[in-house]
Amino acid sequence: MVGEVLGLVLAALMGVLLGLLGGGGSILAVPIFVYVLGYGAKEAIAMSLAVVGVTSLFAAVGHWRRGNVNLRVALIFGAVAMAGTYLGARLAVFFSDAAQLALFAGVMLLAAFFMFRDGGAPEAESHGMPLALIVFEGIGVGVLTGLVGVGGGFLIVPALVLLGRVPMKIAIGTSLLVIAMKSAAGFVGYLGQVDVPWTYMTAFTLVAMLGSLGGSFLANFLPQRTLKKGFAAFLTLMGALILAQNVSTLF
Repeated sequence: MVGEVLGLVLAALMGVLLGLLGGGGSILAVPIFVYVLGYGAKEAIAMSLAVVGVTSLFAAVGHWRRGNVNLRVALIFGAVAMAGTYLGARLAVFFSDAAQLALFAGVMLLAAFFMFRDGGAPEAESHGMPLALIVFEGIGVGVLTGLVGVGGGFLIVPALVLLGRVPMKIAIGTSLLVIAMKSAAGFVGYLGQVDVPWTYMTAFTLVAMLGSLGGSFLANFLPQRTLKKGFAAFLTLMGALILAQNVSTLF
């Protein structure tokens, strides 16, 4: 009972980070489910996909109302990414929990690198998308999402800007819709492989969504650049610890 309450407190913190940073906080869902609530890696990843998908869709609605979602790009990229995510979720049966967590730790370190770099991709005028590159990127990001349960916005946004020539604001809004689409596909891919605690997962998701509203409000008063650097340092520490803990069990 105490662990479940603590999990909900951390869900709120995760949501606040999502609201403050515009993304990235959802990468904490898997460690919370595994190390605080005691779920196995596959259960944690499946639930993380649900949490990431719903919170991303929630955020995408706000961006859509402001005209920052390109539905055509989202449907093209999202459809390919959904296929890749479903494939990644089905391939998860061939990975041990330790292997999945080690891969997840690697993704945490990659996310930290992008946050430290903080430059992002340059603004661009919207042009036609090079379909072959988008398909390759979509499948790759999708498979990774299915295997480790993260949204992958830190990979999708640069892909949309650099490959799709989508302006940054629209790339961020569009990526949220893509994340929601492929997270749904990944979650479906895990159904039948794991037992999902629907009631607790729903409560966790709702608390995270409420936290994101608080984070969005606080973002008006706190320096986002400093927060992002601090969170990147936290991800580096967590990623290194999880990697060290799980890599040793693979050999």
